[in-house]
Amino acid sequence: MPREGVGPDFIEALARGLEVVTAFQPRRPVMSLTQVATATGLARPTTRRILLTLQELGYVRSCEGGFALTPRVLELGVAYVRSMGLWDVARPHLERLVARTGESCSIAQLDGSDIVYVARVAVPKIVGLAVQIGTRFPAQATSLGKICLAALSPEEVDRVLAEPSRSGIEPRRIGREELHAELREVRARGWAFTDEQLAPGIRSVAAPLRDGSGRVIAGINVNSHAAETSLQRLLEEHLPPLLQTAGEISADFARLETVPHVTRPTAS
Repeated sequence: MPREGVGPDFIEALARGLEVVTAFQPRRPVMSLTQVATATGLARPTTRRILLTLQELGYVRSCEGGFALTPRVLELGVAYVRSMGLWDVARPHLERLVARTGESCSIAQLDGSDIVYVARVAVPKIVGLAVQIGTRFPAQATSLGKICLAALSPEEVDRVLAEPSRSGIEPRRIGREELHAELREVRARGWAFTDEQLAPGIRSVAAPLRDGSGRVIAGINVNSHAAETSLQRLLEEHLPPLLQTAGEISADFARLETVPHVTRPTAS
């Protein structure tokens, strides 16, 4: 996150505050003042003032060993999802897709070189990775990520993947030519799959979600465990309802965009 902006309206204090919030990474739920200062590169007095301000606002709490984020931080991400209207549109479709496949289904969007989950309906199965709203994974190792990357130009893909992952997971490196060849295939057929690329036992297939202009805004997937679902079954049985669901959500989202937004004046 840049700490110094290029324009006169850039607020450095806000940038520093967001930097402190994002310093709390996976497997580091509690951090001392020194650890936060080291992670952000900020001076200890500055870091302390920011943490105490965040604490007063309810986004951070002090605890044994230092500081920890509070659930209120989720409001920042939920506000984004609600503003998109994507979850309200997708929820009934996701629930029906889960009922048809018996597998967990998710929606994710691209953020830098990662995907971020913005909607999910899960089934109670044991899988090797915990997924919830806000979870990040390296894009190139996931079916959802490949769908989102395939919507970009080759130059944009290179630029995006040059950014370091913030998922806490080291992605398995794929050669540039191999990756671009795979993304060309994804563009041509309209769906993507992964077979234990992200983690052992994890298979998934994904399709794009589009807005009214045809732009890919997210990906939707069906996730399964390799011990229960063969790749052939995933593609033959789960892919058709996935593609149908993706089309239905895209159509609903396009209709949502055409609904006029009425602003009512407040009483003086």
